Amino acid sequence: MARRTVWWRATAAAGAALCVTTAQTGLSVAADAPTPYSYAEDATTVEGATSSTGAVRLAAGKTYRSSIGPGGKLYYRLDLGAAANAYVSATAVPEAGSAVGSADGVRVSLQDADAHRCSYETARFGPTRSGHPVTAWASREVGSDEYMCQGAGVYYVVVERVGSATGTGPGTSTGSVSGSVTGSPAKGASEKWGLELGFVSEPAVTKGGSTSAPQSWDSASPEAVSGDPEPRRGGSGFATASPLAQGVWQDEVGIRAGETLFYKVPVGWGQQLHAIAELGSTTEGDGYVGNAFVMSLYNPVRGLVDDRTANYGGEQRSVGLDPLPPIAYENRFSLDGEVGGMRFAGWYYLALHLGTSVAERFGDGPVGLTLRVRLEGEAGAGPGYLGATEPRGVFEVTEGDREAAEDGTTGDTLEGDAEEGGDEGAAGSSGEGEDSGNSSGNGDQRLAMTVVAAGGIGTGSLLVLGLLVWALVARRRASIATESERPGAGTAARGRHGASRGW
Repeated sequence: MARRTVWWRATAAAGAALCVTTAQTGLSVAADAPTPYSYAEDATTVEGATSSTGAVRLAAGKTYRSSIGPGGKLYYRLDLGAAANAYVSATAVPEAGSAVGSADGVRVSLQDADAHRCSYETARFGPTRSGHPVTAWASREVGSDEYMCQGAGVYYVVVERVGSATGTGPGTSTGSVSGSVTGSPAKGASEKWGLELGFVSEPAVTKGGSTSAPQSWDSASPEAVSGDPEPRRGGSGFATASPLAQGVWQDEVGIRAGETLFYKVPVGWGQQLHAIAELGSTTEGDGYVGNAFVMSLYNPVRGLVDDRTANYGGEQRSVGLDPLPPIAYENRFSLDGEVGGMRFAGWYYLALHLGTSVAERFGDGPVGLTLRVRLEGEAGAGPGYLGATEPRGVFEVTEGDREAAEDGTTGDTLEGDAEEGGDEGAAGSSGEGEDSGNSSGNGDQRLAMTVVAAGGIGTGSLLVLGLLVWALVARRRASIATESERPGAGTAARGRHGASRGW
């Protein structure tokens, strides 16, 4: 049923777009808008408290949706034991493509009951000055401090807006982005932002392992993966990130100014990840945009590992991650943030953003996007956890994960199988929140937008669109016929990461 539903939605989306294009080609301008961020489907909507006294409790293994206004400082509560590590993340989501200051962003800290900071991190929009999802993380790690944040009890996640909410501070845009003027408020900085919150619990490990980071590893940049690219459409959030295996991948639509695309790569214990992103050339417009493109890498708990930017002048450009160490539990003991971030096996996320200012020089049309991904080394065994992670399997790479990366099937990953051990009294009870997200059918939305955009080209494009709809209908019929002959047809297998759509 899940597979049939996906194809039916895709066919309906394409058909509807074709009808709209035929009747009113003026609607094609809708395709120029960046795709909005896709929250996790079962994210529970919670309201952050302005004081620790009223903070709502978050449950491990769950994803939450909230919001924060300019200058906001919000509290959420955790009840932690004395043995497990806790990782929290907050993704700030301004309106897609809105102008913000380079110093604007979000800060996340984890504090104990006496306001001692266990850790904190600040994520800023940076020199692109273009509103896009940015994520910061914080943790409580057992054994990392002799005196603070070690005992069981109440802890607080504190999420703050940083930068200039009025446009007169260090985060003020300087006119390089459309709609921003020196000394006046940047639109994105003065609006409420959405928040996506995650909480992952990591159990203790068997004793006897190393407590120091590896001293040496192969830090040479390998040869880039070559070959003909395979099509793979990017997602618009962590929950809908498109899986990639080793190889050369090309987004079927491309990336628009103001848009952020998400991909994910399964990286096992002992494996080394290398990634390069390439922007295609264009014959439209001219000029030069500094810091136009940013590629960020996040680990399985959505902790930032590395990010790199590139300028764009209408010619092809590439940007690659720094050489990263093989995945090892002991990496967490390194003082280097990039090394410390490579402490888990699991899904690693690539977030690619093209700044809004690119549209000013080169138009609103999509720019070609190619990814080259390499995985080196054989996947090995994990550190020997004394218990289950929450969500379950978040630090594992299964054969199903590898198959998904090859085939391109998608699904929510942070939620995992947490509902099996969920607490009905916590805010994390999945499915109870209102307006929990728009990740369902995200690929269909991008397909429909592409069809609408193509509709403005002419009659020849309509013929191509007709063939597209015919192909989707034929494939759906073939899928129904195949499933009807299979015993138990209509029951979708549930994946390790809680994905029941296409896994």
